[in-house]
Amino acid sequence: MATHLSNSEGADASKILARLHSGQLWMVNSRRRNGLILCKAFHAEFAGPGAAVGGFFDSDCHSVIPVGNLSLLRPDSHEERQKAYLIRRQWIRLTQQFTDQSTPIQRAQMILNQFENYFDQETIARIPDDAFAQLVGVLPFSVRLARRTPGVLNVKLKTQPK
Repeated sequence: MATHLSNSEGADASKILARLHSGQLWMVNSRRRNGLILCKAFHAEFAGPGAAVGGFFDSDCHSVIPVGNLSLLRPDSHEERQKAYLIRRQWIRLTQQFTDQSTPIQRAQMILNQFENYFDQETIARIPDDAFAQLVGVLPFSVRLARRTPGVLNVKLKTQPK
């Protein structure tokens, strides 16, 4: 795994996207708490540690959001590529389980809980509501509601004059 790309080395989202569109297969470093949200036309996917990215998987990706201290590595062997493909599929299945929830607020809460179990609050705060929403098929408003501290509701209602 000699070739790598890390956002600690100044790799911004546009450089990462260019690497993904190069047609080469990469994998998210499995030895770090990191990942990549891959934004596509109508949904987003999360590729966590060990997952394959790039290649034919992500040619339709229009933007990316690095999560944590992202490090992408080139798999050296056929076995590493196979394992990375399987791990990517596992991350997709995990996200799919959240979309099985019937209410949008439950979906939003489940994806936020999953990220909170793995990443620190500062990292999660940098991820836009839109990205979380696209991961589980809800509106960004549902994510905003789920992000709020329980018991704190700050809703403004418009009333009609009498």
